[in-house]
Amino acid sequence: MDTASAELSPTQRRVLVALKRQGEATADELATTLEISSSAVRQHLSALRSAGFIVARQERGQPGRPADRYHATERTEPLFVTTDGDLSIELLGHMEEEDPELVNRIFDRRRRRLVEGAKDRVSGKPIEAQVAALTDLLDAQGYLADCDKLDDDHYRINLHSCAIWTVANHYRQACTAELDFIRDLLPEATVERITHKTAGAHTCAYDIRMQA
Repeated sequence: MDTASAELSPTQRRVLVALKRQGEATADELATTLEISSSAVRQHLSALRSAGFIVARQERGQPGRPADRYHATERTEPLFVTTDGDLSIELLGHMEEEDPELVNRIFDRRRRRLVEGAKDRVSGKPIEAQVAALTDLLDAQGYLADCDKLDDDHYRINLHSCAIWTVANHYRQACTAELDFIRDLLPEATVERITHKTAGAHTCAYDIRMQA
């Protein structure tokens, strides 16, 4: 069985999406989120684990039997990518051979095009509405995005999947362009990336504060 290309059932995909959004979770926590039985969740987790899409660690230090906490592996990233990453890598490789600076210019041009297409949805709104609109936009692009309000004028956008995973693993310019894209759309805020999936985190998280 080719686990890398194995098709997920609709429920398995729901379990995987919920797990990626939470970062880590137990079977019981996922059952509560998805409103299905714990036994059904465990069956789907077993199949996903066998396919290499998730791994588990035991949570110790709590009364009773240690609970298994699951999280998604890197193998899940291509499941949420909507473009042909292999072709993109090949084409970028040809560009880099011709002119290394051309790759930087390509990512910069893509960022400016995305900003131009998104700024009307974000600009001119209160910061909370700007962050919400940007989160919706990123979620629609395949990043499984959500946001948290941490305090007045302090927010965090969490990207639980990477829509450009294959490219980002080969070209860090993609990640730089992603950060600059968010900064361009929120010019009155300070935006910093505080966790990074390519560095082994469960999410790419962006800390957003209004400038004093």
